[in-house]
Amino acid sequence: MKTIHSTELAPAIGPYSHAMEVNGFIYTSGQIGTNEKGELVSDDIGNQTHQVMKNLFYVLEAAHAHFNDVVKTTIFLTDMDDFAKVNAIYMHYFGMHRPARSTVEVKALPKGALIEIECIAVAGANYNY
Repeated sequence: MKTIHSTELAPAIGPYSHAMEVNGFIYTSGQIGTNEKGELVSDDIGNQTHQVMKNLFYVLEAAHAHFNDVVKTTIFLTDMDDFAKVNAIYMHYFGMHRPARSTVEVKALPKGALIEIECIAVAGANYNY
């Protein structure tokens, strides 16, 4: 097992790492819309979703992976009415790549976040950048 830590993100807010690499797979911790200081970027679902995707990018980059290497994501939303807006932003970052995905509504998320996303990626599968 290898612990993955991105210097672009605030330290984890609990006893966990940004990601773990195990047997050729990268398992990210859920990312919320916080900046490098650990503060939520706004109370808007669009801004938080963009920040979550940036945070995932930083974690994957630290593991020498990219969105094209992602095989599965899980999205946690506090309001399923935000699904369409989140989906459009998500598609912007993944382009034509379509990993498997689950989206669930939850009662609450850390720091009052509106969205959290975690992913599983193949380590180094397409890392040529």
